[in-house]
Amino acid sequence: MEPANALRVAVVGAGPSGFYAAESLLKQRPDAVIDLFDRLPAPFGLVRYGVAPDHQKIKSVTKVYDRLLADPRLRFRGNVEVGHDLTADDLRRHYHATVFTYGAALDRRLGIPGEDLDGSMSATDFVAWYNGHPDFADLDPRLDGHTALVVGVGNVAVDVTRVLAKTPAELATSDIADQALTALAESGVRDVVVVGRRGPAEAKWSTKELRDLGELEDADLVIDPADLAISDESRAAIADDPVARRNLEVLEELAARPLRGLDRRIHLRFLLSPVAIEADASGTRVGAVVLERNRLEARADGSLGARGTGVTERLDAQLVFRSVGYRGQAMPGLPFDERWSVVPNDRGRVLTARDGEPVPGWYVAGWIKRGPTGVIGTNKACAVETVTTLLSDELPAIDPAAADPAAVDALLTERGVQAVDAEGWRRIDAAETTAGAAAGRPRVKLCTREALLTASRG
Repeated sequence: MEPANALRVAVVGAGPSGFYAAESLLKQRPDAVIDLFDRLPAPFGLVRYGVAPDHQKIKSVTKVYDRLLADPRLRFRGNVEVGHDLTADDLRRHYHATVFTYGAALDRRLGIPGEDLDGSMSATDFVAWYNGHPDFADLDPRLDGHTALVVGVGNVAVDVTRVLAKTPAELATSDIADQALTALAESGVRDVVVVGRRGPAEAKWSTKELRDLGELEDADLVIDPADLAISDESRAAIADDPVARRNLEVLEELAARPLRGLDRRIHLRFLLSPVAIEADASGTRVGAVVLERNRLEARADGSLGARGTGVTERLDAQLVFRSVGYRGQAMPGLPFDERWSVVPNDRGRVLTARDGEPVPGWYVAGWIKRGPTGVIGTNKACAVETVTTLLSDELPAIDPAAADPAAVDALLTERGVQAVDAEGWRRIDAAETTAGAAAGRPRVKLCTREALLTASRG
């Protein structure tokens, strides 16, 4: 058993926020003993299943997380679904505090006719599929169409666009899932049209992501210079935003480049919103998208919003990927704000409702705390704030026998849960990287839960 004064903490979600919360706890409370849970057998969450497969430099942050997994005070327990395998009452009984960091995995919908036709899908699901997420191994997107429409101008939209436009040779050196590599090699997509509801000055992509679109081996980037003419209001709105100003400069540079007559084309368009998706002759699959031209109008808070003008155009397309944001989901027993799709909280301290009372011992960090904003590094400061709040509170007492880490393991075994520990993850990692080395790739991912669990056993 652990020392009687040990602080027992559960962290639910082994993505960046979960690791940063654990790191902060271990630094500030050397007596902390942490169980890091994830419903998937492999850790790293968004980094493993959300970051683009051709962005290996970003994924190198997992080296820091792996070092944390080697700390004996931190126990990884993958393949454990909190809310199902472990209940809210279990958490209260076995831990002084629980930090929920399970993110915002659901996508936002467009809310337009035809959105459920075959060929219309969430960019979130598509990203998970090509990144080897076990829940999406059977997605099987229809990539035989000629034109794909990507709705949104954030980094996820750019990632989807780049993956669709890259050649098989460009993708073959990444850790993209094998089934995706095969399907994309046979893809019929030649035109990818990216639309944003506001103007180029309001696009949310990073400068590097934007530049990458102009560096593909076999895809021309098509931008009408006239679409880059922005209003005085837009220019004033980005006066203090160096990233937005630089992005506009890069767009102008890219628009001035002569087209090379390559096999694929990426079209960037602005001030357009899809208002309907039409079926093809079969009546079941995407055949075209109706787009409405927008204009920018000042909102009450001074920002610029898009308003439809009633002027529409029709674009023949066989695929539609919506990339218009994420939303969190409720977990059994945990308060949830349906309007904002977050857990109501005060500096990470869970509240019974938006203006409610604190829930003793429960905390949140990451996207489920603040909404889907920021980049991977943003989660560190967010987690530190939550941990600071946690350590300032008087935490509930728990029975010393329940505080024994072996008690949780016994409970999971009793319920037939095959939990994956850090050593099991190292076996998975070794299997993937060994297969990757043989193929000249960073790793060959195991893309089903069964394959991951088998590898974890060695």
